[in-house]
Amino acid sequence: MLLKRIPEQPGVYQYIDKEGQIIYVGKAKNLHRRVNSYFNKDHQSSKTRQLVAHIADIKYMVVDSEQDAFLLENNLIKQYQPRYNILLKDGKSYPSICITKEAYPRIFKTRTINKKSGEYYGPYSFGYTVETVLELIHKLYPIRTCNIQISPDSIEKKKVRVCLKYHLKNCCGICEGYGKAHYQEWIDQARKLIKGDAHEIGKQLEEQMMALAAEMKYEEAAAVKHKMELLEQFRSKTIIANSSAKDTDVFGYDEQEDKVYISMLHVHKGSIVQGQTIEYRRKMEEEKEELLAMGMMELRRQLESDTKDVIVPFIPDVFDDSLHVHIAVSGDKKKLLDLAMQNVRQYKLDRLKQDDKLNPEQRGVRILTELQQMMGLATLPKWIDCFDNSNIQGTNAVAGCVVYRMAKPSKSDYKRFEIKSVDGSDDYASMREVVRRRYQHIIEDGGQLPDLIIADGGIGQMHAIRKTVEDMLGLHIPIAGLKKNDKHRTQTLLFGFPPKEISMPVTSEVFRLLTNIQDEVHRFAIAFHKQKRSKSLIHSELDEIKGVGPVTKQKILTHFGSVKRARTASKEEMIELLGKSCGSMVYEQLQVKISL
Repeated sequence: MLLKRIPEQPGVYQYIDKEGQIIYVGKAKNLHRRVNSYFNKDHQSSKTRQLVAHIADIKYMVVDSEQDAFLLENNLIKQYQPRYNILLKDGKSYPSICITKEAYPRIFKTRTINKKSGEYYGPYSFGYTVETVLELIHKLYPIRTCNIQISPDSIEKKKVRVCLKYHLKNCCGICEGYGKAHYQEWIDQARKLIKGDAHEIGKQLEEQMMALAAEMKYEEAAAVKHKMELLEQFRSKTIIANSSAKDTDVFGYDEQEDKVYISMLHVHKGSIVQGQTIEYRRKMEEEKEELLAMGMMELRRQLESDTKDVIVPFIPDVFDDSLHVHIAVSGDKKKLLDLAMQNVRQYKLDRLKQDDKLNPEQRGVRILTELQQMMGLATLPKWIDCFDNSNIQGTNAVAGCVVYRMAKPSKSDYKRFEIKSVDGSDDYASMREVVRRRYQHIIEDGGQLPDLIIADGGIGQMHAIRKTVEDMLGLHIPIAGLKKNDKHRTQTLLFGFPPKEISMPVTSEVFRLLTNIQDEVHRFAIAFHKQKRSKSLIHSELDEIKGVGPVTKQKILTHFGSVKRARTASKEEMIELLGKSCGSMVYEQLQVKISL
């Protein structure tokens, strides 16, 4: 009955469980249609089905517009933090610049905000920006960097003496009262520089230089000119867009499974003066347009921005009508958007690395889940076998099988095979033999079969493996191949019959895993082949003499240097080296081989 009474107007709805707790808050352009949709259709998402099962009551509030609904929803989510709404996670603390509220202020980088003790600018998502600004400030203005409490009273009573920085001309010596007349002026100019007004400071310096030159104070004018050059170098590093452009907020967006990352760069006169990234955790089936809208509101609130020009990667669900929203396609705006996207991707990568350190198994699950989805596998490929053959014109033919468990090499499970039933360099026949021996042995022992088989080669090897696994052994294991480019490097993944290429970014973790597997199986097979070939090359006539073991063989070769020289030795010399019985036997056998 309640569902029928809900009006077809913009508003916010609240779902309440049997204990009276608000478990979900949502907004809608049409309350009646949106709320009824939860109860009038089957939902694919288990989270949505679970939410609906817990709803015991519904409350709603009607507002004038969708924008008002969006603002109210955001406030209610923050107030009640409902169980099924997206979760805003605290991101890492970006550095800010602090100007202390002291009689003679200090300027420094900090990650701790205490507005009672100073004024703060930032945060800065790029650490080098902070360092560059502070470096320039301390080169232009000789303000103090020490933590000593300095006041007019302490200067008058001469409680503090100047330090080495004063003598190096890196500080004006305010602790003894030097520079008092200009100190606040330096702080004001540094404040402008931090705010991005480098162009205005440059004009002031130029006017000052010209005035000093007119008064024929050339040394002082040269010092000001040097400051102008420092300022120009700074501008070339930090100005990334047309300095006459309007102040702009630029947003980047990226996601990974149920995690969403949104970044904001605040650009003032072409320079980035603020930056922040936040992370949301999806709880339901929120669309990226909705998440971007919420992220934009939260970031603009955190950075206290009232800029009207906004650049976004796509149009958000709802936004303030007074904003001028752009999707950049070229020029400076595209440059700024690319930078915001680069920033958010780096943040995502940093967070994933941090999560991997805290829970190493999580990385493996994440990569394998992505691989499973790309290939459409029924199960997670926790155990992967990869095969490769190695021979030189059919000689010393061997093969290797490397095993990866949870995306990590399991070297204790690696297997080496000497090819027994194949003459010559028949790569496919060798592959069939090795695969048959590998899995027939596992079946006979009742062992565990892999979740995925990968061939180091392409389509031909895939068919050879399939013929053995499915037709001969009656097993049903997914089979993939790794195609290489003309530089013999991993290019793409092949899967299915007939095999199709599965494209993926070369920077992705899945691609790096597959490249690592291909390199590892190739290394393993080549190493075994070299080992076997080395044994065949060092085989000598001494190996064919019965009773001559490794120790005796080594003794002979060490003494004579080679088998050829050992053949020319006298019987007495051989007896002296090995003893009467062994020496006589070796001498006679070598003489027999000479006669043959």
